[in-house]
Amino acid sequence: MPIAVDIDVMLARRKMSVGELAERVGITPANLAVLKNGRAKAVRFSTLAALCEVLECQPGDLLRWEAGAETGAAPEAEPGAGSQAGVGAGSQAGAGAAVGADG
Repeated sequence: MPIAVDIDVMLARRKMSVGELAERVGITPANLAVLKNGRAKAVRFSTLAALCEVLECQPGDLLRWEAGAETGAAPEAEPGAGSQAGVGAGSQAGAGAAVGADG
């Protein structure tokens, strides 16, 4: 994914544990791990704001864009591959997680 998450960097700078951050932000440690490890597909602004408040940082300190990183887009079908190419892409249940403050 071209968006990298640097929560672990801020945790180290603040000498804070994942458990303490999760408790102070109001999300489960499991949801924080999903976000921290880059497996989340979305993050609520309210969660991002809470992370920034607790870590005393800006959103750009936690998230950054990496040029040339995998985008996760499905490859385009070759000509003549059929009219159904790409139908249903991204519709897998449970393929990602949305991390929220009500977590």
